[in-house]
Amino acid sequence: MDDDDELLRAARTDAAAFAAFYRRHARPLAGFLLARTGDAEVAADLTAETFAAALAGLHRFRPDRGDAAAWLYGIARHQLARWARHGRVDARARRRLGMERPALDDEALERVEGSAGVEVRAWLDDLPADQAAAVRARVLEDREYAEVAAATGTTAPAARQRVSRGLATLRARLRGELP
Repeated sequence: MDDDDELLRAARTDAAAFAAFYRRHARPLAGFLLARTGDAEVAADLTAETFAAALAGLHRFRPDRGDAAAWLYGIARHQLARWARHGRVDARARRRLGMERPALDDEALERVEGSAGVEVRAWLDDLPADQAAAVRARVLEDREYAEVAAATGTTAPAARQRVSRGLATLRARLRGELP
């Protein structure tokens, strides 16, 4: 099945169809959420919440009201708004469906770094200095945005923007979109 609408209709009775829909949209959706939250763990949680809500709400999908991707991103915007209001991700839907939170432990991070660490570090060095410093502080040193802002002499929103832009450039390079 190539059509997202067909996948969601089939997913009502076929778990493999929902898995195919998930594989097709998980990475772009996570990127969408990361760009809006500036936090990889929050983006991963919101991505899981979005797909859990989509799976639980398959019966509400109506292709005549819009395509499947728009429906999914509408759910994501709802999850993002809830997170912004409450400052946390609500795990009720994941628990209800028996879905685990994506593991982002040190071992997983080491595997990622080991597979592309040298190249990513070189790409990091190629970023504008302000973005590289912000990404290093936030991602590699796991510092809060307020700390990143203080260390770089800027505001927390500016630090978030620098991290976001730097990560967007790194993502584009990982995808082969940039040299």
